[in-house]
Amino acid sequence: MLRRRHFFGSCVINNCLYVAGGENEGVNRSLKSAEVYDPNKNRWSFISEMSTAMVPFIGVVYGGKWFLKGLGSHRQVLSEVYQPENDTWNSVYDGMVAGWRNPSASLNGHLYALECKDGCKLRVYDEATDSWSKHIDSKMHLGNSRALEAASLVPLNGKLCIVRNNMSISLVDVSNSSDVHGESAEHLWETLAGKGQFKTLVTNLWSSLAGRGRLKSHIVHCQVLQV
Repeated sequence: MLRRRHFFGSCVINNCLYVAGGENEGVNRSLKSAEVYDPNKNRWSFISEMSTAMVPFIGVVYGGKWFLKGLGSHRQVLSEVYQPENDTWNSVYDGMVAGWRNPSASLNGHLYALECKDGCKLRVYDEATDSWSKHIDSKMHLGNSRALEAASLVPLNGKLCIVRNNMSISLVDVSNSSDVHGESAEHLWETLAGKGQFKTLVTNLWSSLAGRGRLKSHIVHCQVLQV
């Protein structure tokens, strides 16, 4: 990166890696600068700055736009959206941001977020009502321990993959959830335990990313970029 930063937001759009905000050493620690890395050119470039310095704690690409929510220099909650086609940032305060929780992911034009810490229930953003009024419930609460806390929500082969700190993994077939409500949603959930080589492959991948070999480790963040 061109600017040294930590605790920043990141995403991948059109196979380019974007980073924004975060902190740096010095008097004005919070940053509003943003950058993009193009693997085809192997080069970082600055893009337009956010309107306010921010340390993001949640971000998602939805509808071709990058939404970020975080804390400003005075610890106030801020939300901005970046539009890559015209390189602009704008503040946003709609219902999507108001009810937005982490982790979240976008799949097939829909936005999802976890309702429970252990990832046993999904919230679905309804653009028509600008609210998070829809839910997909597994009816299987796992517990409140840090080990069972859902660390990431990742699209995987048309399904949503919920990865927890203890490396347990659940798949949710959201493609068949349009007309599902309440108890009838349980069949959409699948646990990868006992799936043999597939489970081993996915578990080893996430273990490497999270550094599971250490005594204390937690998944922080991951982006996939084709180079």
